[in-house]
Amino acid sequence: MAATRRPIALAAAVATAAALGTAFALPAFAAGQSGSDGATAAAPTMELKDGTLDWGFKESFRKYIGAAGKITVKDGATQAAGNSVFTFVNGKGTYDMATHGTDTAFEGGVNFSAHGGVLDITLSDVKLSTAGKGGAITADVATPQGTQNDVAVADLDLSAVKPGQGAGGAMVFKDIPAKLTKAGSEAFNGQYRAGEVLDPATLTVKAVAPPTEKPTEKPTDPAEPTDKPTDKPSDKPTVKPTDRPTTQPTRPTPKPSPSTTATDPGAVVDGTLNWGVKASFRTYVTGPIAHGKVETTGGATASGDGYRFPDATGHFDAAEQTLNAEFDGKVRFLGHQENGAYTLDLSLSNLEIQADGTKGRLIADVSTKDRGTKKVATYTGLAVADLKLPAGGLTAEDGVVTLSAVPATLTSDGTKAFGGMYQAGEQLDALTVAVAVDKNAELPSTGGSSTGGSSTTGGTVGGGGGTVGGSGALASTGSDVPSGALFAASGLIVAAGAGAVVVARRRRTA
Repeated sequence: MAATRRPIALAAAVATAAALGTAFALPAFAAGQSGSDGATAAAPTMELKDGTLDWGFKESFRKYIGAAGKITVKDGATQAAGNSVFTFVNGKGTYDMATHGTDTAFEGGVNFSAHGGVLDITLSDVKLSTAGKGGAITADVATPQGTQNDVAVADLDLSAVKPGQGAGGAMVFKDIPAKLTKAGSEAFNGQYRAGEVLDPATLTVKAVAPPTEKPTEKPTDPAEPTDKPTDKPSDKPTVKPTDRPTTQPTRPTPKPSPSTTATDPGAVVDGTLNWGVKASFRTYVTGPIAHGKVETTGGATASGDGYRFPDATGHFDAAEQTLNAEFDGKVRFLGHQENGAYTLDLSLSNLEIQADGTKGRLIADVSTKDRGTKKVATYTGLAVADLKLPAGGLTAEDGVVTLSAVPATLTSDGTKAFGGMYQAGEQLDALTVAVAVDKNAELPSTGGSSTGGSSTTGGTVGGGGGTVGGSGALASTGSDVPSGALFAASGLIVAAGAGAVVVARRRRTA
């Protein structure tokens, strides 16, 4: 390991080791002392054993695979109940006492498969390394296209992580924040962008006990009678008090450990997203040209001049000013009926808000039909809109975080959903978000505008020439309303590769 790495708060580690007794008790050469032959160790390292890595990669990805395919663990790895995190076992590695960095390799692998094998990703040979205040999780990544070894899948941030005590004198680094790397994004075929927040990782390791051969040899050596009295008292009391007291006090620790599974104080327990997509687009779909309709399913409903998406889950961090919230529901725009089928067919589902400070993104799964080829393209986890949040807006009041009338603009990726008939930067409808971080909190009963049609789950809004939040006639001017010719020329989407583009991300059961 590079000697230029910044140390991980050595004082904290030493203090914790002292509190644990023999946990991570440094051998003599760790402090620069000489061995029995008088030589100082050139490379002071400590061996690590019995390591475990608890890491779920990304919860939304697991949920998606759980609904669309299956997850299989192998070679000793396990998965917690409820499609929860994975545990990679039998970790072995080293702790560098000069740089305070660690390298640990684990046994076990996990396979994600869906869509009849089209999506097939296996992670194995998982390793975790730390260097200063940072670190990485690497793994061999196997797909139908081949295997890439030692891919740096996740970057770790240990700047705020303090070592704690585990059972049997183990050192535990709990809930290390993790983000997807560029290499990890490429290994997963761009399903998530670099910098995407992943599940936190928990590292547990034990130090290999110093060798006991020398103490046992000296007491049995009759040539050195003066050593026997000094070695026996110094060794036996050292071994027994440091082993037995260490193992006995640590046994009760599993009992308090359920506290570590307490509910995350930042967990989003409920919430709604109110959004109308784009008023002129709604008017076009249900107006006299497309003669279409809008359907809401999966829990989504018409609400005022837009649609309400319910049942938020995710995480809110008031200190870091971040919010990640995912919503149920689907809205589908249908228009231009030909021979009993609609050639305009656009669906938005599994909407997700990712907010950091005053910036944010609206993510959605998009299914859209090309009007020319009649083929459907599917984009999972598409960044549809950029959001501009008010400064200090990510604040919980009475257990609820509320963002009202947040401006939204179309992203370059979002133009794919509309077949290029809108340009990047085009203004979309503002959205309103209300999420609860307290199970006893009360969400606002309404959101968005109070006018427009209504619909129950699975219902239809605006059949025939009806409208949703519009007058029923196209606006006479403005680039936000495409003409019939432009719509036909561009199609609803330029279908790259035509068929469904399978990308893994969270998907809830509709």
